[in-house]
Amino acid sequence: MYYSYLRHLCRLPRHGLHKPLHSSATRTCTRTSSVVKNHVAADICGTRRSRSRSSRSSSTTSESNGGGSHAEVVDLRSDTVTQPTREMLECALTAPTGDDVMGEDPTVMELEQYAAQLFGKERGLYVPTGTMGNLCAILSHCNERASEIIVGSSSHICLYEGGNAAGLGGVHTKQLREDPMTASLDVDDIRTAYREDNDDHYAKTALICLECTHNIMGGVPLPKSYIDEVGRVAHSEWNVRVPVHIDGARIMNASVALGTPVSELCASVDSISICLSKGLGAPLGTVLVGEEEFIRLARRARKRCGGGMRQAGVVAAMGLYALKNNVDRLAEDHMRAKRLGGELERMGLILPREGRVDTNIVYFALPEEALVSADELCRRLDEDHG
Repeated sequence: MYYSYLRHLCRLPRHGLHKPLHSSATRTCTRTSSVVKNHVAADICGTRRSRSRSSRSSSTTSESNGGGSHAEVVDLRSDTVTQPTREMLECALTAPTGDDVMGEDPTVMELEQYAAQLFGKERGLYVPTGTMGNLCAILSHCNERASEIIVGSSSHICLYEGGNAAGLGGVHTKQLREDPMTASLDVDDIRTAYREDNDDHYAKTALICLECTHNIMGGVPLPKSYIDEVGRVAHSEWNVRVPVHIDGARIMNASVALGTPVSELCASVDSISICLSKGLGAPLGTVLVGEEEFIRLARRARKRCGGGMRQAGVVAAMGLYALKNNVDRLAEDHMRAKRLGGELERMGLILPREGRVDTNIVYFALPEEALVSADELCRRLDEDHG
């Protein structure tokens, strides 16, 4: 129903244009209440995990189709609209709690330990959001003034975290353009961007940040071989060892798509932020993992960011359940995303990366021949579907 509705609005043939998406469009991602946005990022969000609930979740709506039956419209704006399952809620009801600021919440400690062991790191730190997780990582690694991070110009850290590295951390960003197909930073560009602490004119390079999977580039996973290469350069080619951080909001999607355990995928990096509220389905929370001293400094940064929580085990329990039970089912999201991408392309809509869909994110744009603008399409979809 939804596909035919798009064809009707756009006057598109079932087999249409196959033009590459302009590079500027791949860096556009606006989330609003409408189902489709200009150069939409449609996340296959795993809403099936909430179907066991007796009440209708906020991620789905039902509408009459004129024949008396009801068709379910799935909200594909983002994988953040997932709802906690009954099993998650039951975990929250029975979770033992304590004061996490004092380091006494047993459920939070279990989650942190489990995540650290899963990724092969020494310790973990539970924080409310992925943005805070990345900021705590930056503040921990960039523990001295006049520091600079090397980061992708289309990364979430660069575009969608309020400029907090500079505004709150006093950390300068050296932005490099990602490859439009692989979402990787060119290793030679990283070498060129590196600044030693031997010139008063420059901020010194203190951290390299990668994003895996890469949201704005289309949910692209970075392979282990590339991550290992960046780690080798950062750790051994310069006079000072430079740490590497991965914004792993969807790192579990990368692991599933690549068939590589996260402990192997992230073996060459120093820290990873792991979001629990995307396709894994928890209502909130991120775990930051790394070595002992890194986590000690990150905990201090969390306090400065206002992220110290008290009886946080109530929500940590749901994140722990998600991490233990929902990872394998991400493959189903990927399968649905690939099917959706194929259908959209067959309708004549334009997909980046020659139509490749690797994980749970699908970007598309209208062709020039469409008889409706993207803004008009969004307005009419919003009116008809909410």
